Amino acid sequence: MAERLHGRVLIVDDDDDLRALLVAGLTAQNYECIGCASAEKGLAALTEGRFDLILADINLPGMNGIEFCSRVVEDRPDQVVMVMTAFGSMKSAIAAIRAGAYDYITKPLDVDAVGLRISRVVRECRIRDEARRLRAVVNVRESYGGLLGASPAMRKIYDLLERVSDSEASVLVTGESGTGKELVARAVHDNSPRREGAFVAVNCSAVPENLLESELFGHAKGSFTDARNDRTGLFSQANGGTLFLDEIGEIPLSMQPKLLRALEERKVRPVGTNVEIDIDVRIVAATNRDLEAAVEDGRFREDLFFRVNVIHVDLPPLRSRGTDILSLAQHFLGRYALQAGKEVHGISPSAAQRLCDYDWPGNVRELRNCLERAVALTRFTDVAVEDLPERVAKYRRSHVVVAADDPTELVPMEEVERRYILRVVETVGGNKTMASKILGLDRKTLYRKLERYKQT
Repeated sequence: MAERLHGRVLIVDDDDDLRALLVAGLTAQNYECIGCASAEKGLAALTEGRFDLILADINLPGMNGIEFCSRVVEDRPDQVVMVMTAFGSMKSAIAAIRAGAYDYITKPLDVDAVGLRISRVVRECRIRDEARRLRAVVNVRESYGGLLGASPAMRKIYDLLERVSDSEASVLVTGESGTGKELVARAVHDNSPRREGAFVAVNCSAVPENLLESELFGHAKGSFTDARNDRTGLFSQANGGTLFLDEIGEIPLSMQPKLLRALEERKVRPVGTNVEIDIDVRIVAATNRDLEAAVEDGRFREDLFFRVNVIHVDLPPLRSRGTDILSLAQHFLGRYALQAGKEVHGISPSAAQRLCDYDWPGNVRELRNCLERAVALTRFTDVAVEDLPERVAKYRRSHVVVAADDPTELVPMEEVERRYILRVVETVGGNKTMASKILGLDRKTLYRKLERYKQT
């Protein structure tokens, strides 16, 4: 299968040898290149198709490079033009920048270095264009309830939620911390026949073990030391609506049979009473734990797992959602700029690149906090790199590099394996059962490798 082209480049230079050298060199670097000997021929080539970048000499016969640049940018404001000028001709380079050139390079040229420069510029400009597009295109078709994003992974989530919302089946939402599990629960409730009923949420890990039964089922006055009054449990409060059990994987083993009985019999018994109360609730549960592994290890009941996992919604981590990062960033920027009363409208290309490169271990929640900070700190109308937290601004990608332009990015095979295994584990949110299936390793081998990586 042919490798995907990196982009289309138009080279305008009257030096036949140099033009041919650039065309051949960039073609070898997987660019589609067209060469023209004059500005007039370059303008004609532009009418026949779009180019990711134009590389034009300053000194051209007839219309010179500066005039050519001005004409191109006037007709096509988004077209990226770089000019070539002799070493030391800063006056010409500055004139070209003022005429609309994106950047300049000086002769004599090294074809490999030119290719690297073009690669960076094309990537940066695509990020810039995507940021512009997303400023204008954030609409209901790219969202569901409070969830936002147009990546294929999120569109699958929206489709699944659309189909399950009318159901009464229990839903288990999995995903890393900060991916938006409660937003999914609220979206299921708000789009269900139960929308007029209550939506009640509880974080199971935040309630002490000795109080969890009372919190869920209620209690009678005097049933324990601090029970000064009767209390209605969360199951009863959610009657006719939806109960969201966040961090269900943290429920103690001793409490799990009681929860299972309530779900199966649709009755609860408040602590300190012999009276059973009928309940009519839909359960949406969530966890960032690997519940299948917890079942295998005896930390979570299998029958309870099957009861809550009728419909499984697995939220993707932010790092796997592509340009959703920028659409979410723009959304948060607009929200916090409005709250702060600041004229902040966008994100600079270099800052956008940092946002896309960063791994976002805290997912959407971390991105939201990052943009709130950036809006508070920025002195410009666009968020700049220096406005980002240091961990984001100075982040260096750890992706597995199989094909690289820079030899210094290439690493030994053992390091490729290490990075790939860690990347897979990160991408599936730490779910080692799923990671071992993807990697084709048994779980013991995966655990052994992960332990070794911790020690290096």
